[in-house]
Amino acid sequence: MSSLADDWRADLDPVDVRLIDEYQSGFPVRERPFRVVGAELGVSEDEALARITRLRETGIFRRFGAVLNPPVIGSSALAAVQAPAERFDEVAAVVNEYRQVNHNYRRDHDWNLWFVVTAGTRGTRDAILAEIEKRTGCPVLSLPMLTDFYIDLEFPVVNADRFARESAVGRDAVEATRMSESAAGDLSALDADLLLAIQEGFPLTTTPYRDIASEVGAPVEDVLAAIERLLETGCLKRVGCVVNHVATGFDANCMVVWDVPDDELDTRGTEVGALPAVTLCYHRPRRPELDWPYNLFTMIHGRDPEAVAEQIDLLEREYLPYDHERLRSTRTLKQTGARYDDLLGA
Repeated sequence: MSSLADDWRADLDPVDVRLIDEYQSGFPVRERPFRVVGAELGVSEDEALARITRLRETGIFRRFGAVLNPPVIGSSALAAVQAPAERFDEVAAVVNEYRQVNHNYRRDHDWNLWFVVTAGTRGTRDAILAEIEKRTGCPVLSLPMLTDFYIDLEFPVVNADRFARESAVGRDAVEATRMSESAAGDLSALDADLLLAIQEGFPLTTTPYRDIASEVGAPVEDVLAAIERLLETGCLKRVGCVVNHVATGFDANCMVVWDVPDDELDTRGTEVGALPAVTLCYHRPRRPELDWPYNLFTMIHGRDPEAVAEQIDLLEREYLPYDHERLRSTRTLKQTGARYDDLLGA
């Protein structure tokens, strides 16, 4: 459920609304970014900073800064176990011990505990999964991402939409992007130092990039150029204000897994990934040895469970007429951002 009051929008003015819905990405990579944002919004630099600070303190923003892209920087996998009901909390506690586990959810399915492991190498990632299997006594379903059709948790929240992007009119073209299970590398020493410094967010000051530059011991011009480069290479997904979607009411979310014929996967994935209601769409491997036949994953984020269910019905009826299962999240067990020191294996 939302951690904010039902009337959390009541105290927002038009400037707050624009900050929340228009600055989740594309935040200026300039030495005085709040001066630029303030000018765009018709307020002072100090007021722009104060507003973002307040929105973070009230819980609408989770943080301000960069969003790392683990599959590009390191090696990650979605995984699941079938935790016995009487041991569920025990198994969840073991999984959560690993700082390389940055998301963990209970879902209403036989595979009832779903988590993400992010590490510096495929070997480290797989060693962690093997250790979890050994310690819990539960077979681990390992599902690394193979193809990214669409992944974006940037969407407007100051509205009455029942599901994410309900009021969106369309998207840019969606393409199938093959994912490697190995770290991309090619990071300079400054890139590595910078990723370590910004992984938990930027400082909320009028000169965040200069403060980061001071921390890593580099000229601010070099830091600005490095952030632009990391955005261009995909190591960073975006720079901006990271919204707490659950707190703002998008807590009726459902992961749906589909058994799509392999020769139709790219066509169906790109088609579904282009739909406004779909926030995540990607290809993961089948695991027939563990009775897991599904290869396409979709996520719909919504406020209204009935609206989300209607969207899934529409997907099945018009786009994905295949066997599928709906795995609703019933409890958040852990939710943190991927940490670059874990990606380095430090």
